[in-house]
Amino acid sequence: MKKCSHSAHETLTELNITPLLDLAFVLLVIFIITTTPIVNDLDMKLPDSSKHAKDPPRKANYISVDGAGKIWVNKKEVPMADLQNYVSGLRFEDNDLSVIVRGDAKAKYRQIRAVLDACQGANVAKVDLATDADEK
Repeated sequence: MKKCSHSAHETLTELNITPLLDLAFVLLVIFIITTTPIVNDLDMKLPDSSKHAKDPPRKANYISVDGAGKIWVNKKEVPMADLQNYVSGLRFEDNDLSVIVRGDAKAKYRQIRAVLDACQGANVAKVDLATDADEK
């Protein structure tokens, strides 16, 4: 007759957590070694820093297209044919020109596209489109 140890089968079903504890201790040692202690061993007088005034924010230039198709640059009406030259003049005054294009919801897309093309033709790198947040 075979002798079957009932306790031998029970040990196979238990979870062995020894490797998990070893991993936790290894991670703990790694964290302890890699953290740098705060060094306050010497009493030192550090030099004072001077406050540097921030540069004023750059003025954004707005190009607005109303529902009728009229184009306004900084509240001045500019014909579409002269827009690229006008923006080139602004860019000549300010090499880091920033333009925000605002189009009315009723404006046609081809007019907005023509404004973007004029900005690209005038080599303006910073062009943004203004939108309103959708409130639902």
